[in-house]
This record gives sequence, C-alpha cells and structure tokens, in this order.
Amino acid sequence: MTETVAEPAKKSQELKRSLVVRMAEKYNVDESKLMETLKSTAFKQRDGSAPTNEQMMALMVVADQYDLNPFIKEIYAFPDKFNQGIIPVVGVDGWSRIINQHPFYDGIEYNYSDEMVLMHGAQSEAHAWIEAIIYRKDRSRPTKIREYLDECYKPPGVKPGPWQTHPKRFLRHKALIQCARIALGFVGIYDLDEAENILGNTIDARTQEVAPSKAPGAMLEHKKMEELLTGLVNRCREDGSWHGAQQLVQERFHDQPELLKAASKRLHKAEVDYQLDSMKTTPPAEREEEEKNDLAGEGTDTTVVETSESKPEKSEKSDQPESTPAKPEKATAKAKVEKKTSEKTPQQKATSLKAVNGAQASFEEEQQW
Repeated sequence: MTETVAEPAKKSQELKRSLVVRMAEKYNVDESKLMETLKSTAFKQRDGSAPTNEQMMALMVVADQYDLNPFIKEIYAFPDKFNQGIIPVVGVDGWSRIINQHPFYDGIEYNYSDEMVLMHGAQSEAHAWIEAIIYRKDRSRPTKIREYLDECYKPPGVKPGPWQTHPKRFLRHKALIQCARIALGFVGIYDLDEAENILGNTIDARTQEVAPSKAPGAMLEHKKMEELLTGLVNRCREDGSWHGAQQLVQERFHDQPELLKAASKRLHKAEVDYQLDSMKTTPPAEREEEEKNDLAGEGTDTTVVETSESKPEKSEKSDQPESTPAKPEKATAKAKVEKKTSEKTPQQKATSLKAVNGAQASFEEEQQW
C-alpha cells in the first residue's frame, strides 16, 4: 500500500527531472542551476514571490511541448491568484514560431475590411475587422477566423498603449492567434490580452510588469470628451459653428495634451466630412454660384481680363520678354473644403463661437462637467 501511494510522487519526480535534464541540455545550461535561473528570470513572479515547484513544472511542460524558449521571452508566466495557478503567456514571436513549426501548416492569408474605424483614444484608424485564413496540408478547405476591432480593442489606461499606437497590427495579431488555435489545435497557452483579462491587470509588453489596467480618472475623461464632441459635432452640422467648437476644445483641454490632440483631430475630420457631404448633395448650379461668391470675397487681389479690342498693341521693340501668367493648379474638393474652413472672417468666427457657447451651456447643464 505504501509503495502504491508513493508511486505517483516518484513518477512526478522522474518527469520533473527528465524535463530539467532535457531543457538543460537543449539550452546548454547547468542542470543544477536551470530551475533557479528560470525562477529568477523568465518565470519570475511580479508580486515578489517565487513560483512553486509544481508551477515551474507546469510551465516547463508547456514550453517543452511547444518548443518555446523562455530565455528570449517566447513564453513567460503570471500567477493566477484566484485559482492558485499559473498563466503561461506566449508573445507574438512565440506564436509565430509554433505556427511555422507545425508539420501541417501550409500558409496564411489575410482579408481586411474596407471600413476604417477610429476608436476613442487611438492615434490612427484601423480596419473594422481582419480575417485570417490558415491552410493545412492535410485538409482540403482552409480555416477562416474574423476578429472585430470593437471586440478586441483595449482602451487607454494611464498612458497610451500598443492598441492606441498600432491598432491595425494588434488586430492582425489577434486574428492570427485565434485562427491558429482553431486550425492547428494550440491549447493551454494565452496571449498578452487574454492574460490581462484573466488577471484583471495590464501587463507591460516590454518589461512584463503588472500594473492596474484601468485608470478610472482617465477613462472618465475620455468618456466625457466623447460625449462633448458628439454634442458639438451635431450642433455644428446644424449651424456651421466649427471654428467656435475648436476654440471651445482648446479651452476645455488646454492642460491635457493627449485629449486636446484627439478632440481637435476629430473635430477637423468631422468638419471636412460634413463639407464634402454638402458638396455632393448641392446641385452643380448652386455650387458654381457659391464658388464664385467665395472667390469674390477672398481678398483684394483681382485679375483683369482684357479683350482683344482693349489690349494695347505690343511694341515692336521690347527690351524685356512678356511674361506668361502661370495657370493655377486645379484644387481637389478636399483641399477646397480645408481652405474654406480655415479662412473665415472675424464676423463668421464670432458667430460660430456664440453658437457653440450656447451649445456648451446647455451641454454643461445636462452633463454637469
């Protein structure tokens, strides 16, 4: 009976030793120092505590199964305090390695949405969805998985993260990883975002340090900015008070450079889009008349067109050659709109500011800024 009870423990020790020996030989590390080295480097716990031997063995099994190198951060770990376990996290380089090493992997393709979306806090637009298509040598049909930006995007915390600076790339990573899971059967490993969702924290991709994922103050400010901009854009589309809206945004976010940049960019884009939409819906005759009126009020520079009757005769002997006026380049519709929105008279700017101040007053009563 005693031998039967002790047998599982003996097998566990043998498995642990064989793993240690195999990994030590693979990375040319002293067997006696391998465990301690991994505990203090790749598998070091961020709360200061050392992983248990059981947790170390679980991580080493995963690393050995998928041929991941913990010393170059292809796999690292974080403690799951709720389940008293460990979370094996695989970086993008690690996912790329195990996908390309799979014996039945036969290539990947991507499809991208034509629709571009600017998520709040993001510094650039990204595709609404990205679809990954993985081919296997042993199957006649590929596996297609589509990941959506609104489901994967992670809002900014205390400072902008990778989802704010590189949203297209990170959405492509999500499509790659999820498609590889289903097509190639990878289980028991997680990417960085999934580990954050399990832990309820944010993990720095560079240092692997854990920090609170949500900054309530920052999130609240972004939400308020979105509400304010939505109200301003709707009001400006009615009365054209775009310049006043920009002034209001400058005053509101003058001490928050990140929010100011995002708000100004969004307002400018909304104004250009609105002007372009107006040009599409305006009849050609009315549009031509408006352009003539705009040209008439642009400044004091005027061009006199001379007829052949009023044009004086050119002297037969001329010391200087007659210069030919350069033809103005044809401006695009967007350039015309941007020029028109930037060149407003003081009276128009005052009217815009007055209208937006009225909108802001009513908005503050409702939202209690």
